[in-house]
Amino acid sequence: MLKINFKKLAFIAMLSILFLSSLAITAFYIIDERKGGAVGDGQNTYELIIEPGQPSSAIVKDLQTAGMIKSTVYFNYLIKFTRAGNKIKQGVYEINDGMSSRKILDLIVSGKVKLVTFTVPEGYNNRQIADLLITKKLVKSRDEFLAAASLKALLDKYKIPSNTTEGYLFPETYSVPLNYPADRIVDMMIKRFLKKLETIPEAKGISPADLHAKVVLASIVEREAVRKEERPMMAGVFLTRIEKNINLESCATIQYLFDKPKKRLFETDLKIISPYNTYMNSGWPPGPISNPGLPALVAAFKPEKSDKLFFLLKPDGSHHFSATFKEHLEAKKKYIDVLYQ
Repeated sequence: MLKINFKKLAFIAMLSILFLSSLAITAFYIIDERKGGAVGDGQNTYELIIEPGQPSSAIVKDLQTAGMIKSTVYFNYLIKFTRAGNKIKQGVYEINDGMSSRKILDLIVSGKVKLVTFTVPEGYNNRQIADLLITKKLVKSRDEFLAAASLKALLDKYKIPSNTTEGYLFPETYSVPLNYPADRIVDMMIKRFLKKLETIPEAKGISPADLHAKVVLASIVEREAVRKEERPMMAGVFLTRIEKNINLESCATIQYLFDKPKKRLFETDLKIISPYNTYMNSGWPPGPISNPGLPALVAAFKPEKSDKLFFLLKPDGSHHFSATFKEHLEAKKKYIDVLYQ
């Protein structure tokens, strides 16, 4: 009777399974490379835009049209095999032809979308920020951003005593995904403002109304000053004028009335009827005229008090400060014609 060596058979079977498995794995990697490998060397890039609810078949077609994948059949297989169909996240992704199909799929499942970076200069007002965001394709129109910057929900959330967030959008560098909602951009900038405010000891525990007054002052100083070291002195000048019931007569508040700043203001500009015209109206303007940076905010909280009541821009970018109107007129004769030559 023939004896069957089950141990030997089991060993042979195991070897056969391992051999077939290795063949299958080898075949898979060969197919994976041929059908799902990189198309190029990474020199060509493509912005893949995935809309909310966009079917995976449409995404695959976009990739094929852009020349980013070798096989639509294989990419669709990968999506099905990894059950990634419902895991693909909307957004804008930066793809290059040096990425394999697997890497592309991993990217759009991870949600690591392309970020758009923008820098808001100190002293920009909300209109200027809106125009900047339009150039970055983060908002479609100025109205879209200004509406978001005036949302009552945000004003109430941060206890801003105004009908706009003007003055509270901190000027700095930000990075957000494309299609990021405008109201979330505004919210992010206000949070950055409050975070920076924490670095000013004098701001601790301040009421919303008192903070707003400081922001108004800082916003004017920001637009008037050229040199950072002069900001505290300017803040002191404006506060002294208010105390003495003298109109602020700030050119910056006049410039705020125009869509874009003028190179030079004329006498007719100073007679424009507006609550922001501090040549014609006493006291502070109705609200901030710009979004001040940290040095201007610090100056508003730590003004340099003196007997100075006037200042005039000099050709070198610094200002001449005067205690009397007579001295101010003399400075005008000395600098004003030179400044606009």
